[in-house]
Amino acid sequence: MVTPAVLYWYFTQDGNDNRRLWLPSDEYMGRVNLLETSPYTLNKSIRLKNVQWADSGKYQCKVSVTTEKDDRFRRTGNETLLMVYETMMFNLNSHNDSLLSCEVNVTRDAGFLLSISHNGCKLQPVDSAPGDAGAALPFTTLSETVSLRSKGEYKCQLQLNKDLITKSIFLYHPPVARDGEGGEKNVSRMCPSTVPEPGVVVFPEPWLLYMAVLLVPFTTLLVLITVLLMYRC
Repeated sequence: MVTPAVLYWYFTQDGNDNRRLWLPSDEYMGRVNLLETSPYTLNKSIRLKNVQWADSGKYQCKVSVTTEKDDRFRRTGNETLLMVYETMMFNLNSHNDSLLSCEVNVTRDAGFLLSISHNGCKLQPVDSAPGDAGAALPFTTLSETVSLRSKGEYKCQLQLNKDLITKSIFLYHPPVARDGEGGEKNVSRMCPSTVPEPGVVVFPEPWLLYMAVLLVPFTTLLVLITVLLMYRC
């Protein structure tokens, strides 16, 4: 090699090679860095920061090399697809607290799949939106809503094919109802060994009698010690 290899990354989604990532064009100025800055490194990977919805699409890398034997030539890599998703929202439904809703915005037409499970078992949604987005928006909204069954761990997962992309966990504890209301009551339960049998009267423990019995030997011992001391004197 006569000079260090020159790296180009292009956004090829719209067939326009004017959107260059490295060296960056205006759309990527200040948002792209090389992972390794040495001009002689074989790693020509880049890091894209502050990702935007408009960044979704296909990218291709090209390397231009100048050698003494072959002069200058270019090598083109395979295309790679960048898909974007936002933070997942997973919480009780704002209109009905007996429903649990999960929602996330993702890249359009990327094959994302959203699902909710309870204690490891996948739930059937009562309401779902496989892809709700306006034609002018660069993203689509996936959402699912399930009925709360019982307490435990509810998990919402975003998958691409069989790969897990992100997940969110919601721990549900049913509210405790007061006496006279429906639902589970907050009742104090006795241990099995202390539950009285039917027809048996339970009397309180005679704590005063126990104390009196313990005081008798203590008093006797004190009198003997007093007599012994008087005899010696």
